[in-house]
Amino acid sequence: MTGSLEQRWRNLGMAAGAVTAGLFAAFDLYQWALAYAGDRFHNDFTFYYAAARIGLAHGWATIYDLEIQQAQLNAMGSGITIAQLARYISPPPVAWSALPLTLLPYTAAYWAWSGLLLIALALTWRFASPGHGRLRLVHLAAAIGWLPVIYGLQLGQPGLFVALGVAGCYALLGAGRPFLAGLALGALALKPQLAFLMPAALLVSGRTRAFWGSVVALGVLGLASAFALGPGGIAAYEARLSFAAGVPVNRELTLAPLIGNLALTHAVQAAIALWALFLASRLRGRGREWIFIPALIGGLLASPYLHLDDLVMLGLAAWLYLRTAPREWTIGFTLATVLAAEGLPIWGPLPVIACEVAALVLLSVTSRGVPRLSQSDSLPVSPRPTSAPRALPDAQPAPPHPG
Repeated sequence: MTGSLEQRWRNLGMAAGAVTAGLFAAFDLYQWALAYAGDRFHNDFTFYYAAARIGLAHGWATIYDLEIQQAQLNAMGSGITIAQLARYISPPPVAWSALPLTLLPYTAAYWAWSGLLLIALALTWRFASPGHGRLRLVHLAAAIGWLPVIYGLQLGQPGLFVALGVAGCYALLGAGRPFLAGLALGALALKPQLAFLMPAALLVSGRTRAFWGSVVALGVLGLASAFALGPGGIAAYEARLSFAAGVPVNRELTLAPLIGNLALTHAVQAAIALWALFLASRLRGRGREWIFIPALIGGLLASPYLHLDDLVMLGLAAWLYLRTAPREWTIGFTLATVLAAEGLPIWGPLPVIACEVAALVLLSVTSRGVPRLSQSDSLPVSPRPTSAPRALPDAQPAPPHPG
C-alpha cells in the first residue's frame, strides 16, 4: 500500500513537472518570436553574418575593423550602431560557421541558424539528459523553458554548439571512442570560456587519447585562425578582447564584482581552475560524468567573463550529475541552482555564483572518500554499443553582447 502511494505521488510530481515545463517552454518560445518581431536584427547572429560577409569581401584580417563592421551593418539595413556590446569580437570560427548562410537572405539565414541551434539542443539532450521515456521529454521541455537556453536562442549565441561538443565528447567516451571524443571538443573554438578546462580535465583524468584529440582539433582551428587573420588581424582581435575585458557588464556573472581587485580575482580564479582539475583527477574512477562536472562548474567560476546565456553549461553539468543516481537532497540543491539562474534578472547573479561555489565545495567533500588511483590503474571503459548513443526578460530585444 505504501509503495502504491509513493508511486502515485511520484506520478503526480512528474505530471506537475511536465505541465510546468511545457508552459514555460511555450511562453519562452512566444517571447522569442515577440523579440524577433520587434527588431529582427537585434541579436548576435547579425554580427556573425556581417563578419562572414566582411571576410568574403575584404579578407578575414578585416573582420575586427569597426569601421568596416559599421559599413556592413548599414549595408544590411540593420540600423545598429557599433557600441560597447554591439560589435563582432568572437573568434574567426564563429564567422566561418556562418559563412554558408551568407548565400541566403538575412532573414532566412537567421532562422536556418536558429534551426541548427535547436538541433544542437536536441542532440545535447539526447546525449546527456538523465532518466528514461517520458521523464526525458520533461527535461527537454524544461531546457527550452529555462532562461539561459531561450535567451541564447533569442540572441543566436553559439553556446549550444559548445554544449553539444562537450555532450558529444561525453557520449563518445562512453562509446569507447576517445580520440573522436577529443575531436568533438573542437567546438570550444566558438566560445572557449564556456568549457576551457575540459581538455586539461581529460588529461589529468587519464583520458590521454581524448586529450590529444582535443589538441588536434583546437590546434588546427587555432592555426587556421592565426593564418587567416595575419599579424594585423591578430593585433586587432587582441585589442577588441582587451576592450571587452574592461566592460563591467561582461564580468557581472564572474567573481570579479565580489572580490573587487582584478589581480586578486585572477589569482582566485586560477586557484579554482587548478582545484577543479584536481577534483576531476580524484573523482575519475567513479565514472566519466565526474570528469565533466567539476571541469564545467570550475570553468564557469574561473571564466574571465560570462553572460546569462553562457549558463547553459551549468545546465549541462546538472544533467550529467543527475545521471549519477544522486541523493534526494542533492537533487533539491540541483533544482535550486537551476532556479537561481532562472530568476537571475530578479535577484541578480549572487545566488548563481553561490550555488556554483557550493557545488564545488560539495564535490570536494565527495572526493575525500574516494581512494586515489595511480597512473597504472586501469580506467573503466564502457563497451562500444552496436548503435549510436542515444520567465524571460521583457519582450524588448536584448542588446547583443560580445562572443
